[in-house]
Amino acid sequence: MTIASRFLSRAARAAALASPEPPGEPRGEAAGDSRAEEARRTLLARISDFIIRHQLAVTGPNLAAVCGALSGSHPELARAFAAREVAGEPIDQRWLDTLARLDPDGHSRIAALEELMDRLEYALMRFAQTARAAQSEASDHRGAIGAQLAALAEVPALAEVLNLSRAMLARMEAAEAAMARSEAETAALRESLAKARIEADIDHLTRLPNRRAFERRLASAALEAQAKGEPLALAFCDVDHFKAINDRHGHEAGDRVLCALAASLAEQAGDTGFVARHGGEEFVLIFFGMDKHAARAKLDAIRAVQATKVLINRDTGQPFGRITFSAGVADVSEDRDPRSALARADAALYRAKQAGRNRVMVG
Repeated sequence: MTIASRFLSRAARAAALASPEPPGEPRGEAAGDSRAEEARRTLLARISDFIIRHQLAVTGPNLAAVCGALSGSHPELARAFAAREVAGEPIDQRWLDTLARLDPDGHSRIAALEELMDRLEYALMRFAQTARAAQSEASDHRGAIGAQLAALAEVPALAEVLNLSRAMLARMEAAEAAMARSEAETAALRESLAKARIEADIDHLTRLPNRRAFERRLASAALEAQAKGEPLALAFCDVDHFKAINDRHGHEAGDRVLCALAASLAEQAGDTGFVARHGGEEFVLIFFGMDKHAARAKLDAIRAVQATKVLINRDTGQPFGRITFSAGVADVSEDRDPRSALARADAALYRAKQAGRNRVMVG
């Protein structure tokens, strides 16, 4: 039996044991409760052993992922864990974070949010058009009625009619003013929505595009590259020994290091690349019109320039030392789903870290 088969069969047995006993079983209710309790204890022990054996942090997402795989309640996770064991590759925090990055539910939530914002913006646009048209029509009618009232003012018998008409005219003027205010408020709301769209795509620390913006840009760039028959590559970059920087100099100094590296990556990548902060000390880049080998050469040149810089902690005057990064590069066009390139680039980044850091490897 293969490692994968054993992993999946253990998950299946755990799911069966943890399931409630079907009605009609001769064992009785007490035996069923005891069996279910034993299954839960066994599953918890396996989860604990798995977390410790792979040196994973005890966090909610980690526990949920491991429980889903070991219990069999999440077959896709179980297969992913099994494939990782078969390949002899580590089940570590970086890989679990990659699984979270490739979570299709996250992409569907982003798509739903985008659709909702599009619908809201369209509704505001239609309301603004309607308010403008109503205001214009009310203004035209008010002018025509005003002219007629002036002509009828010479006839004494129409005094009561004129008074009523003037009251109606005043109400029309008030409605026209209200519509003008509504149009102004709608315009301000649309402007706020546009600003919110931009702000939602920006990382507040580095002012680079964030993960949300990167995922949308990757999807559009992949479609465009496929239509034009052009190559497209992406890369994951991770600051080397960033935890040591935070521990020694403090988190505010660490934030300044991230900002400096973000500015350097954006400047060096130029018009040929798209740079975003993916989270933590990790950055992602898209290289337009380049395959993974050309992108690797480009990024390695950026890495070499960065490795020559010595940053100083402005608060203490102490040098940070050389701030380097490791990276993994992959071709987006090697698979129909561009997100699979993320996994290959992430695996290459892991190999770069294992090989000594401060290097770029191809996945």
